[in-house]
Amino acid sequence: MTTTAADWVKTLQLSPHPEGGYFRETYRSPESLDPSHLPDRFGGPRCFSTAIYFLLESGQFSTLHRIQSDEVWHFYSGGSLTVYAIAPDGELNKIKLGNNPEAGETWQAVVPAGYWFGAAVNAANTYTLVGCTVAPGFDFADFELGDRTQLLQKFPQHQALIEKLTHPPLS
Repeated sequence: MTTTAADWVKTLQLSPHPEGGYFRETYRSPESLDPSHLPDRFGGPRCFSTAIYFLLESGQFSTLHRIQSDEVWHFYSGGSLTVYAIAPDGELNKIKLGNNPEAGETWQAVVPAGYWFGAAVNAANTYTLVGCTVAPGFDFADFELGDRTQLLQKFPQHQALIEKLTHPPLS
């Protein structure tokens, strides 16, 4: 039985993700949408949908980032995780993914397109294994990694969170 983060990384053949943690794409639709059928924010065709496994260990975080599509998060295993999503108007949403609804956890949650979002495991010495489904499908052309300085200028009310879920500027 798989019980540790290292076991999942090996079993699921996960690789390091640019935003933190580990991932593996598990699905990419073979069909795509023509740009004329997509909102202007997309610069070309996009496949219908994509899906990944994503794993974070305590002490790791998913760096604040945004994409041009909605992203559905699915909880699979481990401890709970909080997804922090900052709306374009600055409203902060905290979504706790896990398997204990009595503790305010949910198995699925949606981060709308254009929100800045990141995540962190809630307890020490654990991990969280989730899945993420994106529609229209994920494309790195739609991926923007958060810059701490720019995010602090735009959302100063979320300074502690931005400092927690971004890397300091290189000097």
